[in-house]
Amino acid sequence: MSIAPYLREIGRGAQGARSLNLEQAHDLMSQLLDERVTPLEVGAFAIGMRMKGETVDELTGFAQALHERLSPVSSERPVIAIASYNGARRLPNLVPLLTLALARAGARVLVHGLIHDPDRVTTAQVFQALGHPPVTSLDAVPAAWQAHGFAFVPTALLSPALDRLLQVRRTIGLRNSGHTIAKMLDPVRGAPCLRLLSHTHPEFGQLMAGYAGCTRAHMALLRGTEGEAVADPRRLPRQQIWLAGVTQADLASEPEPGSLATLPDLPKAIDPATTAAWIASTLANERPIPLPIQRQVELLMAGQARLGGA
Repeated sequence: MSIAPYLREIGRGAQGARSLNLEQAHDLMSQLLDERVTPLEVGAFAIGMRMKGETVDELTGFAQALHERLSPVSSERPVIAIASYNGARRLPNLVPLLTLALARAGARVLVHGLIHDPDRVTTAQVFQALGHPPVTSLDAVPAAWQAHGFAFVPTALLSPALDRLLQVRRTIGLRNSGHTIAKMLDPVRGAPCLRLLSHTHPEFGQLMAGYAGCTRAHMALLRGTEGEAVADPRRLPRQQIWLAGVTQADLASEPEPGSLATLPDLPKAIDPATTAAWIASTLANERPIPLPIQRQVELLMAGQARLGGA
């Protein structure tokens, strides 16, 4: 069927729009991912949902449709999955530092995201500068885990359909619901996956808390750094972990109060080469890992341990 009935519901503007139920949202996203709609309908969906905002039921239905079409990665032990879709504009992208610190602590990590963004420094670019290029096939993930404890997997390998939806941003200039469900993506089969998400607005944090509870998700959430799911190295952010949808009160941190007494030693520029060199020297113990990222590693490792991991 056409998605026009759905567009009539969500496209009435911020005040007049009506939300879809879970089944309608599932059908809508299924048609989008299967390319059973016109480019004009895709654009209308993207703008309509951007104006209205998603509900828990809509995101649950969207995510179900995505996961039904996903090419998953198999693992025999728990995995921490880090969604990386924002990149750096003003601050260095330290998702690779978080990833490597987790791997060094014994975690198995899968980072997924876009390889290139014309306006930002992506996590993939920093990994490349560190000598860790993205895997070129899902078959290569186990070898990367064995060698390094982590793998960067381009979104297009997990879901070409989702990758196409993300690229709509280049045409209309706006993010869409595809960017939201990309962060919610669970790429692992065969073992528990602790998904690490970030938010920049409290409303999205509340939405993700509702999603974690109603879907019994293993999920970690923090106020990210420029939208990336790594603690701001200058100040400890609020962090929460849910396991099977239940908040782990003892695996949470509250925002650090007050003003900064001193600034941490950070890279002098945000380009991939400078960021990678700083990360390499940090991991070589030439400087300490920033305390907020150390705390993030501790919380994530404790969460993974409760799932049966290292």
